[in-house]
Amino acid sequence: MDKTHDIKLIDKLDKKELNELIGKCWMTHDAMWFYHCYQEFGIEKANRINKAAIRSLAQIESIRFKKVLKVEKIETLAELKYFLSNSFELIVPDFMNFIFNFPEENVFHWEFNKRKCFAYNGMKNIGVIGQYECGVIYRIERWLKNLNIKYDVTPKIDKCVVPQKGSCSGDFRFYLK
Repeated sequence: MDKTHDIKLIDKLDKKELNELIGKCWMTHDAMWFYHCYQEFGIEKANRINKAAIRSLAQIESIRFKKVLKVEKIETLAELKYFLSNSFELIVPDFMNFIFNFPEENVFHWEFNKRKCFAYNGMKNIGVIGQYECGVIYRIERWLKNLNIKYDVTPKIDKCVVPQKGSCSGDFRFYLK
């Protein structure tokens, strides 16, 4: 057998490749889960179940990331930047097309690049984009609620905005020290 078969995959991949592979596997599971809920129960129930799952996931994720980042509470913008930047580095691979920054004091800006949101692309492919309730921004909102961060979001996202606007971007404004 060729010696290259003796090397474990985890040892062959750099951090970026590993992040992309795990992210794609996770998002494929998420997409198939949503698709089968939609097929079995219809779009209204699939949206409702998806948001319930996101609420539960976000609560667990925020606790896990606080633990691994050794963060007890978040009270300042610097602490929130540290938390979000490090957490998103692990859970937002490049293929998701998600870009974020902190353009001004207490503002977190998000946007999806020219290839558009990965969820938009998936929901468009299964034919439910007009009824899909965005889980991506909802997940961020749930993290912020679990972290006890007071915020406003503009625009308020419920259903996917890409069909009407052609793109998705917005701002979270935080009320922090």
